[in-house]
Amino acid sequence: MKNFDYIIRLETENDYHEVENLAREAFWNLSKPGCDEHYFMHVLRKHEAFVPELDCVLVIGDRIAGSIMYSKSTLTDENGEVMNVLTMGPICVLPEFQRCGFGKALLEHTFKVAADMGYDVVINFGNPDNYVARGYKSCKKYNVCFEGDIFPAALLVKELREGTLDGRKWYYHPNDADHPCDDPAALEEYDKAFPPKVKGWQPSQEEFYIHSHSTISW
Repeated sequence: MKNFDYIIRLETENDYHEVENLAREAFWNLSKPGCDEHYFMHVLRKHEAFVPELDCVLVIGDRIAGSIMYSKSTLTDENGEVMNVLTMGPICVLPEFQRCGFGKALLEHTFKVAADMGYDVVINFGNPDNYVARGYKSCKKYNVCFEGDIFPAALLVKELREGTLDGRKWYYHPNDADHPCDDPAALEEYDKAFPPKVKGWQPSQEEFYIHSHSTISW
């Protein structure tokens, strides 16, 4: 692993295009041909669920090498009690700086800030291999699920305050900030602001499909 001097700071408006291009480089063809994470960042910043206090970048020299964003969501128990939680993502690191611990640094930095803000739980939907080392656990272990008692293998939960989730069933209600990404025409139009890239298939797309479509039943 290489060693680099870096700082973590809040994203500014002047960073937007560089950060979105970073996400495009990091996610291109990773989970599907092309990607939509850069467009999601664009629309997320304007959404009421966006948390600007946790919108951070990792900078090496004069380059932004990593980025992380969060938004607000809720958990609701079977009696209707509501808990405000965070949804993490996107998180991304430029390919040339991956495997250097920068994703870990962004997570640990923002976990502390989030806890200081009064948040007790962070949730994200992703490959467990990338997150369990940072304290994320299967949603099943915390009895957190989607409506219909669906426990996805990719639904991961991180307690910032141990014991917050006390074993009762909680239903996760993500925000709708990603809904504009369902419009392929809008995504294609926005993508024209970036250098041309070729969409294609790679094995990681099948890996993502398996994780995102698997559920835990016991």
